[in-house]
Amino acid sequence: MMCELHHVTRAGFYAWCKRQPSQRQQLDQQLTERVRQIHADSRGFYGSPRVAGQLRLEGLTVGKRRVARLMRQAGLQGRSARLYRHSKVLQRAFYAGVPYRSESAATQRHDQVWVGDVTYLKVAGQWRYMAAVMDKHSRKIVGWSLGARRDAALTTRALCRSAASRNVRPGVVFHSDRGIEFANFEFRSQLQRFGMVQSMNRPGKMNDNAHMESFFHSMKCEQLYGKIFETEQQLRGTLSSYIRFYNERRLHSSLRYLPPATYEICENGETSVN
Repeated sequence: MMCELHHVTRAGFYAWCKRQPSQRQQLDQQLTERVRQIHADSRGFYGSPRVAGQLRLEGLTVGKRRVARLMRQAGLQGRSARLYRHSKVLQRAFYAGVPYRSESAATQRHDQVWVGDVTYLKVAGQWRYMAAVMDKHSRKIVGWSLGARRDAALTTRALCRSAASRNVRPGVVFHSDRGIEFANFEFRSQLQRFGMVQSMNRPGKMNDNAHMESFFHSMKCEQLYGKIFETEQQLRGTLSSYIRFYNERRLHSSLRYLPPATYEICENGETSVN
């Protein structure tokens, strides 16, 4: 049945079974043993280029591709720092749909550009993650969430709470760093449902999201430094209290020394007069 399936005769099959390895195959077997020895002598560090180089030093002219094939068949692999890096090609392809938008750099009114980020906090020796969303123009924290996992669910909760508190309008730009919790399809789909436009930091340009970094720095220095939280409820209460203070009472030099909430009221008043 097998012979019929592969369209060969029985005589041809039995002749193939009795056939001795070709000269090329015999040389490959001998070479594989030497490759194994060189790889072992290198403590497993050498890949095919260095193994081929050692063979050339021994007087054997062997191509790197042939050595790579023999090492692959033998299950041998060298060690390289590149083994621990994420593929830049895959990263570029994934983030290609989320560009940096220049309109996120400057604002003329509130609810024009929102910025978001995630920071690490501790409860009883365990990590907790806080996602926050800020109105870039007024510096007001419009929504936040706290959770045990840094994922799209965390950032999506913060986004939904922000949208509910501000009655978000289509066209608002949402800017963040290049974290997967913001590039995740779940989060991006929620932005689309709100009609928001997504923007992300340019590669290597951390200052593109400096406003959120500044807020987290202020929060940790002014409120959290030196404190130990035994329960998540304690941490949540402290964060809620600080954000109310930050929005309603903390003076900002960039806002003419007004709190964010007061600045928005004054701005609306100035707009109505004009």
